[in-house]
Parts: sequence; C-alpha cells; structure tokens
Amino acid sequence: MLEDMDFDIGKRLRTIREMYGFSQRALAKRADVTNGIISMIEQNRNSPSVATLKKILGAFPLSLADFFTYGQLAKEQIVYSADELVEIGSGGFSFRQVGSNLKDKAMQILHERIEPGADSGKEMLRHESEEGGVVLRGRLELIVGGQVHSLGPGDAYYFDSRLPHRFCNVGDEVCEIISSCSPPTV
Repeated sequence: MLEDMDFDIGKRLRTIREMYGFSQRALAKRADVTNGIISMIEQNRNSPSVATLKKILGAFPLSLADFFTYGQLAKEQIVYSADELVEIGSGGFSFRQVGSNLKDKAMQILHERIEPGADSGKEMLRHESEEGGVVLRGRLELIVGGQVHSLGPGDAYYFDSRLPHRFCNVGDEVCEIISSCSPPTV
C-alpha cells in the first residue's frame, strides 16, 4: 500500500485529473476501474495499491515516477522575463539565452542581435546539433555547406549544424533573430 507517503496522493491525483480535463467518471472509464475507487482515493479514504495506481495513471498516460515527482516538475521555471535572459555573445553578436542552466535540456533558445557588418568569423562553424531561426528584422547572410543564402524579415532557416556554416549581418541595421539549437551548444 502507498499510505506511508509524506504527500497527499488524493490531492495529487485530483490535480492531475483536472489538469488533463477528465471528470472522475471519465478517468474511471479510461482506467477500467469504478468511479467509486477514484472518488475514494481523491478523498484519501482509500489508499491504492501500486497495481491500482499504475492502472489509473495509464489512462493519462503517466508513469509512477512522473506521478510521484509531479510537484518537483511543476517548480521548474516556465516563463522568463526579458531581464532574465542570459547574455552569452560577444564581438558584435548578442545571444540572449532562455535559461542559464542547459544541463539535461534538449534545446537552446536564443534572442540574437547581430550588429551591422558583424560576422561569425572566416572559419566555418560546425557542431553536433540542428539549428533553426526566424529573422525578425535586418538582413542576414547565411552560408551552409557552401551555399549562400540572403534572408530578411520573416525568412527562416533550419539545417544540420554539422554542415560548415557561418552568419553575417550584410545590412545597415541590427539583424534580430529568434533561434533554437538542439541539442544545446555551449
């Protein structure tokens, strides 16, 4: 039985059920248990066996591990204000990164500003990931695998970062881009 846990199983089940938009009856039907079992667990009048809880969580689907760590996952930062973006750029390139710690993250998101005439360098870049972005304003020259591309506002790119590439602002104003790289490059 799961009665010795230091948190409220009933409350957690109710929170997750409501988050998924299920009524007690809908969850019971999807999990192939009685409505009474769901009601009793949510009221903490019944402590489910591991097998019963697994059966109920399969209706979401949600693993036991996810169920028991739900509160911890909810504490991760979701929204970042403009002043919380982390500057990681230099030399005419401003890269304002969403989040400071990319450990165990699958993606890196950047708000880029490239000064007029700034270039990522004569040496082509290469790294183990994929990247993409959308030009918000300005002009960007993108060279990927020997092909030269000229992009303006609203234009986008997406490529395998293992291909040799470089970026250059060829316009007279700051080039602004929202980009993503997966997995993150540091």
